[in-house]
Amino acid sequence: MSPMTLSVGELLRKAGDLPPLPQVAQKALTLIRDPDSNMGDLAQVLSLDQAMTSLVLRWANSAYYGLPSPVSTVQQAVMYLGQNTLQSLVLTASVASYMDRSVPGYGLDRGELWKHSVGVAAGARLVASKFGKEIGEAAYHAGLLCDIGKLAFEVVLRETDTTGPEWKDVSFAELEKTHFGIDHAALGAIMASKWKLPESLQEAIACHHQPALAKDHILLASSVHVADAAMMMLGIGLGKDGLQYEIDSAAFNRCGFNETNLGELFTKVSALLKEVESLVGLTRSI
Repeated sequence: MSPMTLSVGELLRKAGDLPPLPQVAQKALTLIRDPDSNMGDLAQVLSLDQAMTSLVLRWANSAYYGLPSPVSTVQQAVMYLGQNTLQSLVLTASVASYMDRSVPGYGLDRGELWKHSVGVAAGARLVASKFGKEIGEAAYHAGLLCDIGKLAFEVVLRETDTTGPEWKDVSFAELEKTHFGIDHAALGAIMASKWKLPESLQEAIACHHQPALAKDHILLASSVHVADAAMMMLGIGLGKDGLQYEIDSAAFNRCGFNETNLGELFTKVSALLKEVESLVGLTRSI
């Protein structure tokens, strides 16, 4: 097919637009980012949603945190877990309903994109945490959302023959830009902007395939890139684009990873992925 350029609006319309974050999640994330808010306010908002209440309590009482005694109220859970953990939890739960579906345009069965996203999130946090807790948490969020653009893009790809020679031997991100004028990473960053997520996350999402293009958050983008590549190597969410994944060796070096210590990341991420899937209520095995 000949290259064509689609506007972001056209891509989103073809996908039926991306739904907004659930109202409770939006309020909770706003409070978490507000330095003048308190944990009581946050607990009250989370208590308004039965599913979110159940999730917060299940998370707090899981073996993952190993609290000395069980908690029975959202107020207790909020105090134990803290704002950073709750922000991760709210985002993870919120995007689960969007990503836990088939993505035929990328050759992904139901659950594969979700598992890949959670794995990238966990891996990015592990990669970035040695540079500080704050960037570790940001890396989790960026990793979780780095492929959100695929949800809009894949509807277009369903109508596109990607078996021809013009779709071979080049990274899939480059092919997306060539054929449609934008790639799923850039589209994902626009979606993150619509969700009013921080600019650091927007840039990391936009640049997770080419971290060197990041202007202000290259370490964050590099951490997501390393984790994303690791998930592709593990075959989690590989899809039709994973076999043409271009690895940025400079990003690996920047984060202190190579073939020797990558196995440790594989082991830790696989264990964390199973734990998070269980906590969020998705029990499919990887």
